[in-house]
Amino acid sequence: MQNLWNESELNSLAAGKIDAADTPDELHDLVYASRLLGKDDRLVMHGGGNTSVKTVLTDILGNHSNVIFIKASGVNLASVDVHDFTPVRIEPLQRLQRMYASGERHSEEDIRRFSTREFKNFLFLNLFTLTDQMVNRSLSPSIETLLHAFLPHRYIFHTHSLALLTLSNQAEGDRYCREALGNGYGMVPYIQPGLGLARLAVNAFDADPGIEGMVLHNHGLVTFGDSAKEAYDRMIDGVSRIEERIASAGRKSFPSVKLPSTLASLEDVAPVIRGACTFEKTPGEKDYEGFVLEFRRSGALSEFVNYSGLESIVLKGAMTPDFIIRTKNHPLVVPAPDAADLEGFRTAVRERVERYVEEYRSYFERNRQETGMQVEMIDPMPRVVLVQGLGLFGLGRTLADARLTADIAEQSALAMLDAESVGSFESIAERHVFEIEYWDMEQAKVRKNRNGGEFAGKVVLVTGGAGAIGLATAKAFSRKGAEIVIMDLDPAALDRAAAELGAGTLAIPCDVTDRNAVRNAFDTVVRRFGGLDIVVSNVGVALQGRIGDVADELLRKSFEINFFSHQAIAQNAVRIMRLQGTGGVLLFNVSKQAVNPGPDFGPYGLPKAATLFLLRQYALDHGRDGIRANGVNADRIRSGLLTPEMIKARSTARGLSEKEYMAGNLLGLEVTAEDVADAFVHLALETKTTGSVTTVDGGNIAAALR
Repeated sequence: MQNLWNESELNSLAAGKIDAADTPDELHDLVYASRLLGKDDRLVMHGGGNTSVKTVLTDILGNHSNVIFIKASGVNLASVDVHDFTPVRIEPLQRLQRMYASGERHSEEDIRRFSTREFKNFLFLNLFTLTDQMVNRSLSPSIETLLHAFLPHRYIFHTHSLALLTLSNQAEGDRYCREALGNGYGMVPYIQPGLGLARLAVNAFDADPGIEGMVLHNHGLVTFGDSAKEAYDRMIDGVSRIEERIASAGRKSFPSVKLPSTLASLEDVAPVIRGACTFEKTPGEKDYEGFVLEFRRSGALSEFVNYSGLESIVLKGAMTPDFIIRTKNHPLVVPAPDAADLEGFRTAVRERVERYVEEYRSYFERNRQETGMQVEMIDPMPRVVLVQGLGLFGLGRTLADARLTADIAEQSALAMLDAESVGSFESIAERHVFEIEYWDMEQAKVRKNRNGGEFAGKVVLVTGGAGAIGLATAKAFSRKGAEIVIMDLDPAALDRAAAELGAGTLAIPCDVTDRNAVRNAFDTVVRRFGGLDIVVSNVGVALQGRIGDVADELLRKSFEINFFSHQAIAQNAVRIMRLQGTGGVLLFNVSKQAVNPGPDFGPYGLPKAATLFLLRQYALDHGRDGIRANGVNADRIRSGLLTPEMIKARSTARGLSEKEYMAGNLLGLEVTAEDVADAFVHLALETKTTGSVTTVDGGNIAAALR
């Protein structure tokens, strides 16, 4: 492992005061070292690990206090800044240490109760008051605050080094770690983080005050020093020595399962996995909650997922308890997908998911009774799915969560192969797993980062997404938590729209009259998100001409854009939705022209009328698949169809002002793209409505559906 410490970079960071002019000098070094550690996934991932420094601060009354700055719970070390460290007074924490050391309160039940019920409040009560610029009051002090406070060292770093876990998660973990690190590190057996772990760490230090750090078995590596550089150097040196010990064991051979002659594609497999891991909000109502998928594959991962003993090794448990809240204790393993029998694969996946869920329910009830913890079961679905012959899926309520889960699962898979090459991988006992998974301080990390909204876990595709109505619709679904895909013909306009929608938006340039391009676009959606839930088919071009004079070429062109594109979009959506088996939503922008044609607008109105009947046919033919098809009938919306030039010409021809023309309806109100977007969202939420058209035109009796 490379030592990345660079004094020039540190000095540059300190010169910039790291976003705060009144930052204590010690925090400059701490932030720099923390970012270095956070850059390497082999040390910490996604909010894991913690770092601290002890210093003396003066409050507004001039009183001096010993304070520990510790990275707040759930904050990523890679991007940490001074606002991400919570300042806690050390003296009350050390009084707690002395109280338990004296035997005044020492039973294991006392310790467990403190760890689960009193811990968080105790830390908050002892936060040191700094200026508002220095403290982010929405952050919680780390679970490991007591360990850092009880030890006397100025700087303390704690990582979840995968190399360390590879050696320590063994029956002979103590011996392996001592072979790598010598006697310069204390050995601490696994115990739930909190007061109990802090006490064991102090005992290890008291037994040998000359140690450079500690091995927290099944948990992580701790190093300390008088300076941030000393603590950092010790971490890199320690992990490097551990890596050398692992390499010295050589690489074990892992026999592979026999794979089908032809494997099904990722584009066919992902929707099957996604659908099987979806669950009903209310049993029998066919209103589903699910996940976004992130797929990973590589040569090393193939060795893992194709291992004939895969199911046995993954049931041993997670690499560290810190991963459990993201990945659950073990993944789901499904057989290799045979391209010649995709339906058989789908059946096998659903059976395995059902078995996983039942086993999780049993695990929950068994351990809830054994521990006496008053908790409610979280959803029992797997968060990692290993598909033999293909790769690894991480599941999350957002794409960001799915990627986080996949990162952890991928690194854990490679570390497990290393562990099995050294000896035989072992994890913590089931009861300890449960106590961590359902510990409120761990669940709080997940709740804090979870995006809400009615469409969390849903994937929404909007065609014509760079136009006025399309972009407004994409924004409306995004605000409610959906993952967004926008398609449009103009790449530059797409880029601008994606920038407005924000990071995570998938923008696909596509000519919707090209069936191959449409198929490829939908395959891209599956590769990114695993599937699809809602499609807003919104493309349209208002071609004009007197119907008795219009050329066939113009009319055919209009049908290609205004009808056949909707059919191509809907067919591809249905293909994916049927693989998922959890229904879906098709939404069409129909237009007032479908029921109330205007003079010389036949080339536009005729295919729009066909689209109205298209949505009804989808409602009729695919209601049995749980797929709902509805539409919006809108009129006079400022957009690429109704341009400023067209508005001016039409209002002038009618002897009206532009304002009067745009509000020419029963309510006397202009209808906007946002109003149409709200109608699409409303229809997506109507779980028992299909074959319906919602009128959004301010009132036009001539265009009312009869």
